[in-house]
Amino acid sequence: MNKTELMERISAHTGMAVKDVEKCMKGFADVVHNVAADGKDKITWPGFMTISPAKRAARTARNPQTGAEIKIAAKNTVKISPGTTLKKVANGEEKPPILNG
Repeated sequence: MNKTELMERISAHTGMAVKDVEKCMKGFADVVHNVAADGKDKITWPGFMTISPAKRAARTARNPQTGAEIKIAAKNTVKISPGTTLKKVANGEEKPPILNG
């Protein structure tokens, strides 16, 4: 499902206009980007997901073609973890919510 299809489904389910859904999605993405850039807070949506900052340590890897060592610098990244309810729905242990439309 791409972004347009997602917006249309949310619109059909909530009765909101597609443009309003798009504004909400953009607002959510903007907030997530700012939290990720800050690197201090995490976003917790109980039952659905958690988005938290993470750090990757510097390491040495190998080029598989030449066998030469490559140094990979440390970097900041983002970790996204599914919530308990999402895991249960994906596993078939719980039924997903019923959609309108």
